[in-house]
Amino acid sequence: MSTPKDTSTPKDTTVQAAGCVLWRHSATTGEPELCLVHRPKYDDWSWPKGKLKRGEGALDGALREVAEETGCRAVAGSELSTLRYSAGGRPKQVRYWAAEAVSCAFSPTDEVDRVLWLTPAAARDRLTQPHDRPLVDELLAVLHLPRAAG
Repeated sequence: MSTPKDTSTPKDTTVQAAGCVLWRHSATTGEPELCLVHRPKYDDWSWPKGKLKRGEGALDGALREVAEETGCRAVAGSELSTLRYSAGGRPKQVRYWAAEAVSCAFSPTDEVDRVLWLTPAAARDRLTQPHDRPLVDELLAVLHLPRAAG
């Protein structure tokens, strides 16, 4: 008697995450400022983002992560690129949106201990991961602003 072959598809092990390129108008210049978060666990600067909860939509998850990590309520705009890379030996996919901060009240946590609001050029320079940097210009394009120098 032969054993039946397993014809099931292997479970997708890609980590699903979402985040935002969070921005606001500078109170002094009116120019856009972009929000980066510092994660002490990795000692890095990145966009606010995180893993999706079971059954959670990507945009809902992105806005939830922004609120949790930055204390900001945001209004989502255009969807930006989806980044795919390896994290902890597993494939990870992060969907991003442009999002304007409406109100913010940051409180440091173990996950995010600092936030910075920077000019687009300074944000590009401060981002730890090179794959995060093209999102600066994508946001500027969506906002119909010239590419950031740097």
